[in-house]
Amino acid sequence: MSDTAPQISQSSGRIRPRPGWVDHFNNKKTTAEQALKIVKSGQRVYIHPGCAEPESLVNALVARSPELENVEIIHLLTVGSAEYVNPEHEGHFWHRALFTGRNVRQAVNEGRADFHPIFLSEVAQMFQRGIYPIDVALIQVSPPDEHGYCSFGVGVETTKPACEVAGTVIAEVNRQAPRVLGDNFIHCSKLDYIVEADAPLVELHPVTITDLHRAIGRNVADLIEDGATLQLGIGGIPDAILYYLHEKKDLGIHTEMFSDGAIELVEKGIINNEKKTLHPGKMVASFVLGSHRLFDFIDNNPIVEFHPSHYVNDPFIVAKNDNQVAINSAIQIDLTGQVCADSLGHKIFSGIGGQVDFIRGAAHAKNGKPVIALPSTAKKDSISRIVVSLDQGAGVVTSRGDVHFVATEYGVADLFARSIRERATMLISIAHPKFRDELTFQAKKLHII
Repeated sequence: MSDTAPQISQSSGRIRPRPGWVDHFNNKKTTAEQALKIVKSGQRVYIHPGCAEPESLVNALVARSPELENVEIIHLLTVGSAEYVNPEHEGHFWHRALFTGRNVRQAVNEGRADFHPIFLSEVAQMFQRGIYPIDVALIQVSPPDEHGYCSFGVGVETTKPACEVAGTVIAEVNRQAPRVLGDNFIHCSKLDYIVEADAPLVELHPVTITDLHRAIGRNVADLIEDGATLQLGIGGIPDAILYYLHEKKDLGIHTEMFSDGAIELVEKGIINNEKKTLHPGKMVASFVLGSHRLFDFIDNNPIVEFHPSHYVNDPFIVAKNDNQVAINSAIQIDLTGQVCADSLGHKIFSGIGGQVDFIRGAAHAKNGKPVIALPSTAKKDSISRIVVSLDQGAGVVTSRGDVHFVATEYGVADLFARSIRERATMLISIAHPKFRDELTFQAKKLHII
């Protein structure tokens, strides 16, 4: 990983003078406590999400809670403690969740924070169009290279557009942040305050793959042909799908994010991106969630390119990838094909994220395949996830018109162009056997079948 601001740099055997940006970089250095004094009551603060969360800056902001009123904090999923949503900070901080993670879920559902249902591809417009202007952006970046450019590290997603419109950018320049290539850089002249750090990034370790995950993964893997380009998420099902791809050839990656599970397939040459029709030879993403091993893998790796979410997730961009397979999850799906993926009834659980972006992009790609993959049951087989009607208050993230393939551990249903009657019959066939008779009875009662 890069070192900070060399006094001289050597390239092709030539020793060059100290770069002009070095003095400006050094003059902007300060402490987190001093930098966060810039935040005023009533302002809006953006936080770099995921494993890139600048913890030293967030902690310094929370420490100022007694001095501040009505400071809005806006971000996607973060993996830190998010103390600013705790009840004792009410009136001092207010959170706007663009994706609801575990650390802010209770606050959202108790009415102490807002949730925004928005496609990940469109978040940048919130900032660019001035709907939610950013006063201060708190980010984590790698040390500058010899030209003064810092990488956004493990995630560029919506952070680059936020920085482009922010009144003030405060950067935690972390020696342990990887330098990731692509449209993933900011020049140090654009940083208003610099707080140096040398700390491990927040990690998310792979989950244990269960027999249930393997059964679903095997069914989805059967849909993936040699030369396909994949969009995958994080968790047991995506990792299980990757497990069953070891006999495939020439796979590619165009995804909003990937995790540790992809590394082995790259090392074995199964993911080589050679058949991609967009960015051939490159794994394209906006961020990663994973372990230190993953951070080392993406560091200065020419096979990896990060681009902002408004590009990577744009359905028209996704559709340029021939054989794009988009695999997303669901909480519930009704017999007509409506997918709830962000709530448990009225209770917000996560967010829209990139599901619809990629489902629509894959649907319009040449030979593309949009897939919804989910276990057939929840709560130890006591509840069917395939239902006659979604729970009251459940949000429809992906419409019945967008859904093509649905996979459970019991098989795959191809709903594209099917009637309601055909959809219901096919979905019942991949439901858990203990619920099929009741689903059939209710469907007949409603004249669905």
